[in-house]
Order: sequence, then C-alpha cells, then structure tokens
Amino acid sequence: MGLFDDFSRFLETRLEEFLRSNPHLELQAIEEQLKEQEEDTLRLILEIQKQEKTLQAEILSAAQEIQRWNDRANKAKAAKRLDLAQAAQERQATLLRQGNQRWGQMQGCKERIEKAKELYRQIQSRRKEVRAKAAEATVAAAAQTTTKTEQNWDTKGWNQTYNYNSFNAADPLEDKFQHWEAQEELDRMKRNIGK
Repeated sequence: MGLFDDFSRFLETRLEEFLRSNPHLELQAIEEQLKEQEEDTLRLILEIQKQEKTLQAEILSAAQEIQRWNDRANKAKAAKRLDLAQAAQERQATLLRQGNQRWGQMQGCKERIEKAKELYRQIQSRRKEVRAKAAEATVAAAAQTTTKTEQNWDTKGWNQTYNYNSFNAADPLEDKFQHWEAQEELDRMKRNIGK
C-alpha cells in the first residue's frame, strides 16, 4: 500500500503543479465542479418536491378517511351503538395523528426545498464569478501563447470530451429522449427557481 500511496501523492502533486501553471484550466475545473453541484442541487430539489407531493396526497387521503370515520361515528351515535361510535372515534384520532405527522413532514420538505433553492442560487452566482475569472485567465493565457508557435502538449486534451458510452450497446434513441427529457426538467426547474 505504501507504493500506491506514494504514487497517488505524486500524481496529486503533479496535478496541483499543472493547474498552478495553467490557472485558466484550474478555473475551468472549478467551473465544471460547480456545474455538477448545480445539477445535483436541481436533482435534490426535484426529489424533495416529489416527496412533498407524495405527502400532500397522503394528507388528502387521511383527511378523506377522517371524514369517513367521523360520519361513521355520528351514524353509530345516532343508532345508539356507542361501542361502534367509540371505535370509530379512536380510528379518527389515529388518522388525525398520522395526518399531523405527514403535515409536519411536508412542512419540513418545504423548508428543505427553500434551502436547496437558496443553495442553487449561491452556486449559480459563484459559477458566474468563476466563469468570468476563467474568461479573463483564458484571454491572458492566449496573450502569452501568441509568441509560441506550437501547442503545449500538457493542455491539449483538457477540453476534449471522450464518449464513454461508446462501449455501451444501449438504444441511442432512448438515450436521446432521456437526455432531452432531463434537460427539459432542468430548464423547467431553473425557470421556477427564478420566479
């Protein structure tokens, strides 16, 4: 393990040196990380909103059940079936407690959504700052490289993307639709957050 740790430290050191000597790439890497955090935050918001909708449906269902058991309790009282009326009232009380718990959970979801939206706005703001700094650093780096006639091999592949899915025999049409649908959902979330 010592050799692996040494090699890992060596690679980390080389990466840090490389990024220090190419600050525009370091800023691009930070921007990419912020973009991932932005997308993760949007997914979190969607997940919490789904939980909230589930809880709303459960609360509505509980309210309907409470009403049904209330009607049954009243009907049993009118028929002088106090044993049934008592049991119906107990069921109603149990459902009311469950409904109150779901209500509290739903309120917690609303608070988490607001906090996640605030985090999303902060990440967006930070990403804009980093993007502006990266643009400045890229211009500065371009000015420095105008005197050079050949491209630095260290940075050649940094901005090139590699399609890791080329080994995957998945349905390309399915992939296109999933990407399109996910992008639409992200765009919808961005518009909703801006409101």
